Parts: sequence; structure tokens; C-alpha cells
Amino acid sequence: MALLPIKGIHIVTARSKTYVYAWRGGPRLHAPMGTPEFFKELAEVTAAHTAPDNRKMLGLVADYQGSDDWKQLADKTRKNWTPFVTSIKEKFGSTSIAAFDRPLIRVVIRKWRDTYKHSPRQADMALQVLSRILSFGVAEGRLQDNACRGIPRLYANNRAQFIWTDADIEEIAKFASPEVMWAVRLGALTGLRKSDLLRLSWSHVQDYSIECRTGKSSYQKTAVIPLYRELKSLLDTIPKRATTILTNQDGKPWKTGFDASYRPSKLKANIDLHFHDLRGTAATRMYMAGLTVREISQMFTWGEDKVERLIDTYVKKDEIMIDRIRRIDALETRTAAVKHAVKQ
Repeated sequence: MALLPIKGIHIVTARSKTYVYAWRGGPRLHAPMGTPEFFKELAEVTAAHTAPDNRKMLGLVADYQGSDDWKQLADKTRKNWTPFVTSIKEKFGSTSIAAFDRPLIRVVIRKWRDTYKHSPRQADMALQVLSRILSFGVAEGRLQDNACRGIPRLYANNRAQFIWTDADIEEIAKFASPEVMWAVRLGALTGLRKSDLLRLSWSHVQDYSIECRTGKSSYQKTAVIPLYRELKSLLDTIPKRATTILTNQDGKPWKTGFDASYRPSKLKANIDLHFHDLRGTAATRMYMAGLTVREISQMFTWGEDKVERLIDTYVKKDEIMIDRIRRIDALETRTAAVKHAVKQ
């Protein structure tokens, strides 16, 4: 029985032999025509032929979505980011990757971001997704720099001054239970999300660090927080009443009710801060201690671009200047001491 023709297939007969090609000028197919093996071979060569050009942004986006970086994102994050990935493909898909190493591409990126300016949060998320893809390109050696770096965010709720100071923590301690305060202090010292803090186990505490998989990464990435003196001292004050470090007033792990205990204390203390701001507090602490952006990103399992945004958002310029003055003055003191020793 004659086989039905298959659209696109190119058949050549020469010297009583028949040769089948995926398309005119395309690769030859060796499996018997019409068999499952034939259609599998056809699908494979067709997919290879139609694969995105790796010199174009469409290819970079495809590689990012096939990478561990994308797969390790939380399901909710991937769902929220997918419409922006689609928009990036439509806007920049045919643009060469090399174009993103040219300064003028920032103008194009800003105009694309501004298509979302009716919702500043959406605009910032769009820029965040593109920035993550470009950071992936830098890590893969296909880009020299992330062109999104330095482009300002639009969302007006800038929490630049909203970090927990020692005074803030002492103020809320006047109204909060010890159980709530253990969580607040631990958040300020580790930078872990509230959900990760509440499930943090004593088994996560190692000799020199706290190591736990983070919920934001679907438990694929491990945060490694050095067990420095202040953090160790806090852990020493928390009684071991359960497998988790943090417990409620009944001595049991927090399952529900933490917010119901935390929020009234914050209101009574008249503090306009979020629990989430403790992460910025921890990042500020680490940065002011001299840790690099790369070191902080490795500790907290954040992307380096995210750490840079946190530093820009949370670290006050005055604090940075004071720290730089302190280091310059220290250098001057050491230099003067050396000169004095030489004269002697």
C-alpha cells in the first residue's frame, strides 16, 4: 500500500534507489519512511533546524529558560515572570546579543520598560526579568555587562530609609514576647525570609555556619550564613524546646499565629517597618562589615544584581560615607605611624 505523502519531505530517486530528505536541501533521513523511528528522526532534525539562533536574544532567552537558574525559581515566580519573558521575546528576540553590550541599548530598554509605566511595580518586574536574563548571559560569557544595571526603578515606594536600627529593635522588644523577638533578631542577623526562619531547625546549625535550603528557590538553593559572634550569642540565648529554633509561647514550632503575635507589638511600638525589611538590615550589616556583593549573594542565595539593588535601596549614603571616612582616616593613621617609625 502506497504511503500518503508527508508535507515538506523531499524524495529523490536515483539508480533505482530512493533517498528521503527532511526538506529540499535538508539532511537525509535514514529510518524507513512512515515508521515511528522515521517520525522521531524527522522531529529531531526539524527541531535542530528551527532552534533559536544563539547569536540572537531569542536564543539567550531559550537557554535561560532551559537552565537551572530558571528551573530553581519558585513556581509562583516563574508564573509571574512568564508574561514578561514572552514580551522580551517579542521585543528583543531578533536583536543580536552583541547589541546589548552597546550603550544605546539602554534607551531601547527604557522605552520598553515604559510600556508598563501605568503600573510602576509591573515596570520594575519587567526590568528585573530582563536583568536576570542578561546576568545569565554575562555568567555564560556571551555578554560583557548587564545593560539593565543602573536603569532606575519606577516604583515610588522606595524604602531606602527603612532598615531596622538597634533602637527600633529595642523599642519593639518593650511590647513583644521573647518568642517574637527571637524571630526579629534572628531575621536581622541572617537575612532569611520569615518562612525560612520559622522552619529553621537546630540541625541547620553547623560548626561554623547556618545552612538551610530556601523556600523561595523551591528548596534547590542553600543559604550559608557564617556563625559570627553576635549570631552565635543569640542562638545561645534561645532555649531548645523543639526541633525548630523558633517556637511559640507554648514551646511548639510556629505553624500559624506568628503574624498575630508580631503585628500588635509593632503597632504598639509605632514602628513603620516590615518584617521583610530585616533582610535589607542583614544585607546592610554584611556590606558595612566589608563583605563583597558576591559574598553576600552567595550567603543569601540571591543574584548579584539583586544584592546591588538591595544595597542601593537600603544602605544609606551617610552610612557609606562615614565608613569610607573611617577607613581613610585609619589608613592616614597607619601611614603617619610608619613615617614616625622610619624617622626613628
